Parts: sequence; structure tokens; C-alpha cells
Amino acid sequence: MRIVLIGSGNIATHLGKAFADAGHQILQVYSHTIANANALAIALSSEGINELKDINLGADFYLLAVSDHVLKEVIDYLPKDITGVVAHCSGGTDISLLSQFNNYGVIYPIQSFSKHKDLDLQHTPFAVEGNNPLSFELLYGLATEISDHVFPCDSQQRLALHVSAVFANNFSNALFQVAFELLKAHDLSFDLIRPIIQETAEKVQNHEPKDVQTGPAVRNDKTTMSTHFNFISSHPDWQLIYQKMSDLIIKTRENNS
Repeated sequence: MRIVLIGSGNIATHLGKAFADAGHQILQVYSHTIANANALAIALSSEGINELKDINLGADFYLLAVSDHVLKEVIDYLPKDITGVVAHCSGGTDISLLSQFNNYGVIYPIQSFSKHKDLDLQHTPFAVEGNNPLSFELLYGLATEISDHVFPCDSQQRLALHVSAVFANNFSNALFQVAFELLKAHDLSFDLIRPIIQETAEKVQNHEPKDVQTGPAVRNDKTTMSTHFNFISSHPDWQLIYQKMSDLIIKTRENNS
């Protein structure tokens, strides 16, 4: 299959390499910055371009792997006579944004991507949506070549997945940074809590999170929570997070008791 990558960042890099390894031809890589386009294009034996008017119209599939805030702008600049399937890979963007094309859809990998960190996409779930059977079948077929877990998913379901991923991944990582800074301020290593982070991550692989919740809030240990709250008094934003999270844990416990 002939593929054009529109974007050269984290997702474009991983999916582009995966599709190329599966035997597909990457015709072009587009980036607003030609150096970025060329860097990925060279790795994929492809052509780098930085003008959307130069898009090859003979591709079977056009993957829009750009930031959500520029997605509409990129779509508006794409040639309207594209006959191949055009798809974005955004979790929070409705499929209807692509409705100016005849064949379009979404291929959304539920994963956190970093350009320079290898990923095993075979175990990454892919949510697929198409505006017609042709689009869906092409996207579903492509996804199954690089992943063992591909499933149909409409735009509302995909948005739920995206918000859930923000809570589970982005927010938890931000809390890890709070823990890092708190430990550093007291001459302690973040390595000391890596095992408990690992243990928590392993528990939720086989249990509903509420069933393995621990800590002072689930016990409604007000004395300990008050001590913690006072200990971080120099960081009102941390206090607010601590209070809100504790309230959530207590409310969840009460609703399930």
C-alpha cells in the first residue's frame, strides 16, 4: 500500500516505521520544517516535503499525524481531490472534521509515544473508525498488521478513551513529578518510590482500581491526612491536589461500601 505521512513527530515516526516494516511504501513525509520531514523520510526511504500542495495524489492512505491544534488548518490546505483514505489519529477530534473527503476515518493508538523510545505496537490497542465500509476495512486491515488488539470505536467512545488516558497517564506522570520534587527537597532519591509505583501499576492489570486502593484517605485517617497537608504548606497547589484527591478517594469508598 502507498502511504503519505503528514507529520514527522512521535506518532508519525512510530507508525511510519511500523507500516514500512509491514511492507508498505511510504511515498512522502510532510512537515512544516523540511529538516524534520527529511530526517524521517530518509529513515523510511521516502521523500520529504514541506508544502501541502506537493502532496502525492496517488497514495492509498494519508495519515494525519499532527498536533490537534493544527489539524483543521492542515485539513483545509490539503488538496480536495484526494481519492485515497484520509485519517487522523487524534483521540479527541471527531471524525466529521474530515468530511470534505470521500473516504476518511480515524486510526487511534492508545499509547504514549516518544520519538526516541522503542515501542512494541503489537500490544498497543488501536481504535478504528471509518465513514464507509471501504475506509473502515482499509484502516482496520492496516492496524491489524501492526497490532494484535484492533477494535471498532466511534468518536464518542474514542473521546472517552482519550480523557481516560489523560487521567491515567498524563495526570499520574504529573503527580510523579510532584513526588520527585518533594523527595529531592529532602535529599531523598526518587528511586525509593519506584517499587511502589511499579506495584501499583501491576495491581491494576488484574483488578479494578478501587479494589486495590490504599493510603490514609481510603481509611479516612484524618490525623495522617492533616499532617501531610501541613507538611506541604509551602506549596498551596500541592495542598489543593492532595485535598481533592483525598476527597475523591473517600467519596469512591463511601459509594462502594
